Amino acid sequence: MSYEKVSQAHKIIVGTKQSVKALMNNEVKEIIVAEDAEERITEKVIQTAEEKQVPLAKVSSMKMLGKACGIEVGAAAVAIIQ
Repeated sequence: MSYEKVSQAHKIIVGTKQSVKALMNNEVKEIIVAEDAEERITEKVIQTAEEKQVPLAKVSSMKMLGKACGIEVGAAAVAIIQ
């Protein structure tokens, strides 16, 4: 379900650092995090999303999340922009 949301979204931000930055600027509608990403990489995104009360969805695979974004590599986090 969330893979489809990502692939159909008009504007997305791929990556944890950029996602945190967008969260801090209140630009994010929803965050998608891959469960197979290392916790130390995703913890800041998850924490910031919870602080900003932005909906957070989890998907099982970084590789499939990256594919949904249209990139060749895995993605730990994706922000869907408002």
